[in-house]
Parts: sequence; C-alpha cells; structure tokens
Amino acid sequence: MQAPAADLPPHPLLANIALSALDRQYQADWQEMSRSPGRRQHLQRSGQPTYRLVRYADDLVVLVKGTREQARALLDQLAGRVEALGLRLKPDKTAVTHIDEGFCFLGQRIVRRPKGNKRHVYTFVSDEALASARRKVKTLTGRSTTNLELSQLIAALNPVLRGWGNYFRHAAAKRTLVYLGYYAWWQVGRWLRKKHPRMTWKQIQRRYASEGTLQANGIALFNPGSISVTRYRYRGARIPTPWTIESTAHPGDPRARRAGHQEQLTIERVQQALA
Repeated sequence: MQAPAADLPPHPLLANIALSALDRQYQADWQEMSRSPGRRQHLQRSGQPTYRLVRYADDLVVLVKGTREQARALLDQLAGRVEALGLRLKPDKTAVTHIDEGFCFLGQRIVRRPKGNKRHVYTFVSDEALASARRKVKTLTGRSTTNLELSQLIAALNPVLRGWGNYFRHAAAKRTLVYLGYYAWWQVGRWLRKKHPRMTWKQIQRRYASEGTLQANGIALFNPGSISVTRYRYRGARIPTPWTIESTAHPGDPRARRAGHQEQLTIERVQQALA
C-alpha cells in the first residue's frame, strides 16, 4: 500500500487538470486487470499484484494487493508516470506502508485492526487534523479577540466546529468530536475570563451558560459531539449516479447490470425534470 502526494500548485483545479491523465492510466490498468471474471484472482494466485489509484486533488494513494517489493516497484512506476507529467512526488509524504500499520489520507487515518476472529478497516481522525482544529479554535479565542462580543466569537467559531465535525462524521470519530466540543467550550470559557477579569467563574456561568453550553444574543456555541456518526457502508458498483452510466465492474456482473439500470432511470428522471 502506498500513500504518496504530488508536488503541485495548491489550487485543487490545477491539480485535477494535471493529474487527470494519471487517472486515465490507472483506470486503464484496472480495466485490464478486470477484463474477465476472476482475472484479478488469477493474477494474485500467479504472484502478480493488483492495484488501484484513489485520488483527490493532489493527494493520492495506490492500493496494492501484493508483496512489499511489488508495492515498491509500483511506487517507482508511479514516480515515473508523475514525472512524465512534469511533476514530482513529495518525498516527505511518500511512503510504502501496510494496511495494518495504517496511513493518513485527506485528514483521516485508515488502518486495519482485528476484531474477534476477523480484521476490519477503520478510519480515524488523524492527529494532524485534530491539531489543526485545535489551532483554529485557539487562534479565535486568543487575547487579541477579547474586544469582540461573545455572540460574534461564537458566530466565528460555529462554522469551524460544524464544518470540521460534518467532514469527519463518517469516521470512527465520536470520542474525538466530543473532545473537540469540550476543548472549544473551555477555550471560550477562558476567553470570557480574560474579557471579564473582575467577574468570578460562577458569575460568568450565570450570565452566559445555559443548557450545557455558552450562548449570547440567541447564538449558542455549537457542540461537535452532538453530531451523529454514521459509518460509510461499502456498496461497490451498486451506487447509482446521474452523471455516468459507465461501470468499472465487468459487464457480466449482475451488480453492474443492476447499477446501470438504476443509473439510467435516474438520468431519465433528471431529463424529465429539466424538460
């Protein structure tokens, strides 16, 4: 398993344009490995690796089913393909790792762990992502912002807390979300102590605390711990989309036929609505 990142301009649109050719190369590889039912299993039994690229903007990972040596060879292949596009991989963010060791991708740590007699893949909030959220909260609640009203501070904090929580709501992140809500609450509490140095903590609570949170002028501090965590369930080729009726599964696969039919119905409904 590989988790490299391309050294590109920071704009996502530029990254997508530059790396779209890389997507096509790896999609062609995957279609070749899947050109007939059972072909990928045959390749694995004969000692050959199977692999697939997953990319978002300039962050990408190549998932490999094979040996570590084969993964390293595919990393060299990736580096060559990226260099052919006039780009290069970031050495400090490029590594070959096993799924049991885990890797970070888009702010989430993906790792396989045993549970009972089976092994399951989990996604957790990465330490770097949590540290970034803490820094944002700490910056907004610094001494330099005590000239703001509490309602203004909460209005600035809530989009950060709500957006961060919604992004990670599909990970195993319930404890992390609860912790972030607790951290934000205490940071705002410390901010109030700085803003009102002559008030006691009990006076601050009587004035601003209500229903387990801090609020002012009808605006309450959002608690990320209140977000319901919903784990993503893998559905493979059975996810319909109105934008394409192509399927990466083999045409003879009944799942592909069912997905294609659902997608066609969705497209017809969209066309009728636009007519």
